[in-house]
Amino acid sequence: MTNPETTPHWSPPHQPAQPGPGTGTVGWGVLGKRRNPVAAWLGLPLITLGVYSLVWFYKTTREVAEYARIRVRPGVSVLAVSLGVLLIVPPFVAVWRLCERASAARRAAGLPPLPVPLAFLLFLIGFGPLYLQIQINQIWDRYPMAVEGQQVPLVR
Repeated sequence: MTNPETTPHWSPPHQPAQPGPGTGTVGWGVLGKRRNPVAAWLGLPLITLGVYSLVWFYKTTREVAEYARIRVRPGVSVLAVSLGVLLIVPPFVAVWRLCERASAARRAAGLPPLPVPLAFLLFLIGFGPLYLQIQINQIWDRYPMAVEGQQVPLVR
């Protein structure tokens, strides 16, 4: 067995440098997955009889929160949009908060914030996932050389 300390090509795992005043960054976020907006909005939900909509909501909530360094429990959000419909209000709150998180993530990427009322209205009429996925993909497009799960610098 070889010892990584004595192997000539081994180097310790790279940790990103701490952001400083002259770097233009304010921290580090985790890059999410770029998804096809039409597939996330219409194709996969139709094929899976709506189950993918819950998967998309969970993954999007988690990725946006990890990127913008927002504390959130995505499972609770999914519970709110699924079983919470029995209480009427929770799905609306969960969708509004996802739109707010996406807006915060866009600001963290140096993009204009998302118009939360418009995004929420689009969810109400059925086009929310399409619009939101397009807006979130713009965040991931800011890092063309990065891969999903990689730490990337935040600018705001």
